[in-house]
Amino acid sequence: MRIEIAGENALILYFGEETDPRVSAQVQRAVAETEARLGSAVIDLVPSYASLLVIYDPLQLDHLQVKRLLSDLGNSGEDEEVSEGSLIKLPVWYSSESGPDLDALAERAGMSVSDVIDLHASTEYRVYAIGFAPGFAYLGQVDERIAAPRLSTPRQVVPRGSVAIADRQTAIYPAASPGGWNLIGRCPTRMFNPEADPCMPVQVGDRVSFEPIDKERYLELGGEL
Repeated sequence: MRIEIAGENALILYFGEETDPRVSAQVQRAVAETEARLGSAVIDLVPSYASLLVIYDPLQLDHLQVKRLLSDLGNSGEDEEVSEGSLIKLPVWYSSESGPDLDALAERAGMSVSDVIDLHASTEYRVYAIGFAPGFAYLGQVDERIAAPRLSTPRQVVPRGSVAIADRQTAIYPAASPGGWNLIGRCPTRMFNPEADPCMPVQVGDRVSFEPIDKERYLELGGEL
């Protein structure tokens, strides 16, 4: 692990360079340990694929004190079992209507559309990070046979609930926004609702699986066209 300054009251802890379940698990253990060690001095903790951003109260601690308190976080737990987190099942209406890039992605992969759907829905994904927008969970890893690069020209508006693939990541757009990922379906589940508790159905470290549904069921579950 290495620690770098990320602002006047922030440090970032790096645990690796690659997307890996064990590194992600190490980040999650670091979140719990950091909360325990810094206590009320913690303002926010932002875990990502292989790093943890620590924002703290400068009236209680300074950079040197935080570094000293966290310096050995990377020296334990490397041989522990990978935490599986909670398993969250999310429904997806896969179709060319709900996923305008589905046909092109299937052609690129040399597969039928149904094969692409089966591969995407049969994989269990890990939540590696949440960012870009509240509730935008980066899930990995997509089967390499259906991995696809981002679009050369991003869309100005991607509908809320769109299920998409970029490289070996997949995600659900929590709100209508610009985006350049390949759209393959729609999920009716709200990925971010500030009025709900919790406000997001997933958190970093959780596992996600997708359940194919038809258009009728999608609308019954509150999906929008």
